[in-house]
Amino acid sequence: MELHPHLEEGYFITRLNRFAALAEVAGREEMVHVANSGRLRELFEPGRRLLLAPAPGDHRKTRYDLALVDLGHTLVSADARLPNALVAEALAAGRLEPYVAYPDVRREVTYGDSRLDLALDGPAGRCYLETKSVTLVEDGGVALFPDAPTSRGVKHLHSLIQAAAEGHQAGAIFVVQRSDAACLSPHDESDPEFGRALRDAREAGVDVLAYRCSVSPEEITLADPIPVRL
Repeated sequence: MELHPHLEEGYFITRLNRFAALAEVAGREEMVHVANSGRLRELFEPGRRLLLAPAPGDHRKTRYDLALVDLGHTLVSADARLPNALVAEALAAGRLEPYVAYPDVRREVTYGDSRLDLALDGPAGRCYLETKSVTLVEDGGVALFPDAPTSRGVKHLHSLIQAAAEGHQAGAIFVVQRSDAACLSPHDESDPEFGRALRDAREAGVDVLAYRCSVSPEEITLADPIPVRL
C-alpha cells in the first residue's frame, strides 16, 4: 500500500487526547490527527521523529495525519485504519495462503451484533475475518496486543467464536505495523479479558494469525507470518 507521496518531517511534543498530538513541524507547533486510540507510549516520546501526511481541508481541525514514527532501527505505522486494507490487498493478490479458497472479498460486514472487517466467500463457503493493529513490540521482538483494554476487541472475538460454531471459517489477524517483531502474544497485563477470549477463540477453532509488515516512507506491505504464542 502506497503512503502519501509527500510526507513531512515533524517531532513529537505531547499527546493531547486519544486522537490528537502536538508536534513541531518546520519550527512551528502543529496539532496532528492520530488515527489510533491505543496508548502508544512506546512510540510517543518527546523529540521522537515523525513522518506526517499533509491533509488539507477547511473541515479539518488538523493539517496533518500521523503516518509513521521513526524508532531509529525501524519505522512504525501508527494508523490503526490500515490493517483492514493491508489484509484485503494481500487477499486480492493471493498472498494469504490460509484463505486462497475464498476469492470474493467484502469489507465492513455485519455479523450478529458485531461489525467485522472482512467476509470472504468461495467454494469453501464463508469466512469471517477481523484484523487488529499492533504497534507495541517489547525487547526480544515480542509483539503485544492490546496496549489498552478493548471491550470492542473482546466482542469481536466472541462473534468469531459464534461464526465458527455455525460452521463458518473465522480468523483473527494481528497486523504488526513494523518489521522487528518475531512473535505475537496477548498482552495479558493490559487486558486479561482479551487474552482469555483469544485463547477461547483458538480453542473454538478460530484462526489466530499474525503478520509483521515491511514499512518504508513510500509504502507499507503485509510481509511474513510470525508465530502466535498464547
